[in-house]
Amino acid sequence: MIRVLVVDDSAVVRKVITEELSRYNDIQIVGTAVDPYAARDKIVELQPDVITLDLEMPRMDGLTFLQKLMSQHPLPVVICSSLVAEKSDTTLRALAYGAVESI
Repeated sequence: MIRVLVVDDSAVVRKVITEELSRYNDIQIVGTAVDPYAARDKIVELQPDVITLDLEMPRMDGLTFLQKLMSQHPLPVVICSSLVAEKSDTTLRALAYGAVESI
Protein backbone atom coordinates (compact mmCIF):
# COMPACT_ATOMS: atom_id res chain seq x y z
CA MET A 1 0.00 0.00 0.00
CA ILE A 2 1.35 3.44 -0.99
CA ARG A 3 0.49 6.05 1.64
CA VAL A 4 -0.07 9.53 0.12
CA LEU A 5 -0.35 12.98 1.68
CA VAL A 6 -2.02 15.59 -0.56
CA VAL A 7 -0.74 19.15 -0.01
CA ASP A 8 -2.72 21.91 -1.75
CA ASP A 9 -4.43 25.08 -0.55
CA SER A 10 -7.44 24.50 -2.82
CA ALA A 11 -10.17 22.35 -1.27
CA VAL A 12 -11.41 21.45 -4.74
CA VAL A 13 -7.99 20.26 -5.89
CA ARG A 14 -7.44 18.28 -2.69
CA LYS A 15 -10.81 16.59 -3.24
CA VAL A 16 -10.12 15.79 -6.92
CA ILE A 17 -6.64 14.39 -6.26
CA THR A 18 -7.93 12.37 -3.31
CA GLU A 19 -10.84 10.94 -5.32
CA GLU A 20 -8.70 10.08 -8.34
CA LEU A 21 -5.91 8.42 -6.38
CA SER A 22 -8.40 6.55 -4.18
CA ARG A 23 -9.58 4.66 -7.27
CA TYR A 24 -6.40 2.56 -7.09
CA ASN A 25 -6.38 -0.37 -4.69
CA ASP A 26 -2.70 0.05 -3.84
CA ILE A 27 -2.96 3.75 -2.90
CA GLN A 28 -4.22 5.05 0.43
CA ILE A 29 -4.71 8.77 1.04
CA VAL A 30 -3.55 9.16 4.63
CA GLY A 31 -4.31 12.87 4.85
CA THR A 32 -4.41 16.30 3.31
CA ALA A 33 -2.82 19.61 4.22
CA VAL A 34 -3.70 23.17 3.23
CA ASP A 35 -0.16 24.57 3.42
CA PRO A 36 3.44 23.53 4.10
CA TYR A 37 3.17 24.17 7.84
CA ALA A 38 0.22 21.82 8.17
CA ALA A 39 2.02 19.37 5.85
CA ARG A 40 5.09 19.35 8.10
CA ASP A 41 3.00 18.31 11.08
CA LYS A 42 1.13 15.67 9.09
CA ILE A 43 4.34 14.19 7.68
CA VAL A 44 5.57 13.58 11.22
CA GLU A 45 2.20 12.24 12.35
CA LEU A 46 1.15 10.16 9.33
CA GLN A 47 4.48 9.00 7.85
CA PRO A 48 3.37 9.09 4.17
CA ASP A 49 5.34 7.31 1.47
CA VAL A 50 4.66 10.02 -1.14
CA ILE A 51 3.49 13.64 -1.15
CA THR A 52 1.62 15.48 -3.88
CA LEU A 53 2.57 19.15 -3.65
CA ASP A 54 1.14 22.35 -5.08
CA LEU A 55 3.54 25.23 -5.73
CA GLU A 56 1.39 28.28 -5.01
CA MET A 57 0.25 28.21 -1.40
CA PRO A 58 -0.13 30.68 1.44
CA ARG A 59 2.57 31.18 4.10
CA MET A 60 5.25 29.30 2.12
CA ASP A 61 5.51 28.40 -1.56
CA GLY A 62 5.91 24.81 -2.65
CA LEU A 63 9.46 25.17 -3.99
CA THR A 64 10.72 26.55 -0.68
CA PHE A 65 8.93 23.76 1.19
CA LEU A 66 10.36 21.16 -1.19
CA GLN A 67 13.91 22.39 -0.50
CA LYS A 68 13.36 22.27 3.26
CA LEU A 69 11.68 18.88 3.10
CA MET A 70 14.47 17.28 1.09
CA SER A 71 17.16 18.57 3.43
CA GLN A 72 15.36 17.44 6.59
CA HIS A 73 13.02 14.55 5.71
CA PRO A 74 13.50 13.42 2.10
CA LEU A 75 10.70 11.44 0.50
CA PRO A 76 9.18 11.17 -2.98
CA VAL A 77 7.28 14.31 -4.01
CA VAL A 78 5.08 14.69 -7.08
CA ILE A 79 4.44 18.32 -7.98
CA CYS A 80 0.80 18.88 -9.01
CA SER A 81 0.48 22.47 -10.19
CA SER A 82 -0.69 24.60 -13.06
CA LEU A 83 2.68 26.40 -12.85
CA VAL A 84 4.62 23.48 -14.26
CA ALA A 85 5.04 23.02 -17.96
CA GLU A 86 7.49 20.81 -19.79
CA LYS A 87 11.00 22.21 -19.34
CA SER A 88 9.79 25.40 -17.61
CA ASP A 89 12.13 27.02 -15.10
CA THR A 90 9.76 26.12 -12.27
CA THR A 91 9.60 22.48 -13.33
CA LEU A 92 13.37 22.20 -13.69
CA ARG A 93 13.89 23.82 -10.29
CA ALA A 94 11.38 21.44 -8.65
CA LEU A 95 13.15 18.44 -10.18
CA ALA A 96 16.55 19.82 -9.16
CA TYR A 97 15.29 20.27 -5.59
CA GLY A 98 14.28 16.60 -5.47
CA ALA A 99 10.77 16.18 -6.87
CA VAL A 100 10.37 12.87 -8.68
CA GLU A 101 7.75 14.14 -11.15
CA SER A 102 5.68 17.17 -12.04
CA ILE A 103 2.19 17.19 -13.53
